[in-house]
Amino acid sequence: MAHTPLDDTTIAQLFSEARTHNRWTDRPVDDALLQRVYDLAALGPTSMNCEPARFVFVKSEAAKARLVPALSPGNVDKTKAAPVCVIVATDTRFYEHMPTLFPHNPGAKDMFAGNAALAEATASRNGTLTGAYFILAARALGLDCGPMSGFDPAKLNAEFFPDGRYKANFLINVGYGDGSQLFPRQPRLGFEDAVTVL
Repeated sequence: MAHTPLDDTTIAQLFSEARTHNRWTDRPVDDALLQRVYDLAALGPTSMNCEPARFVFVKSEAAKARLVPALSPGNVDKTKAAPVCVIVATDTRFYEHMPTLFPHNPGAKDMFAGNAALAEATASRNGTLTGAYFILAARALGLDCGPMSGFDPAKLNAEFFPDGRYKANFLINVGYGDGSQLFPRQPRLGFEDAVTVL
């Protein structure tokens, strides 16, 4: 199947006009839309299709009350106001699903199970990738995102993942942003500063 470049409007929605939101409208985000976002994000490539990312959609006031003690002070109000705060976590035993996700290599599960360093690096890298795919999928479906790393992982993990299998990676507030409250876009490194062509 031949691909053509996306139109400028679509590129703007995904990248050039998309922004990190800190203020939110009160428009709700329903669970069916969150499922669509996940279903798209799950299609993004991961090493050996390992899919180590796990997502917790924190929506209710009771769930947010559990989350707030782990947040940095500057992230509390915007997270309370967001319709959803997504905990992007990694499954430390993701390889248990390898027989389903990578069936043509029967040794894939044991390769990770027998090498803790490889499993940890693979989970971290690919779980982060899928979190990024989640942001793009959410934007593609008309949502705004506010990714954050300002939280205490130990507190969050103890509250939401007490058995230790999942580990929080980062958070994403999701909803319909209040565009009137955006900060000016910060500079980005130019091509000549960040890229080497060999």
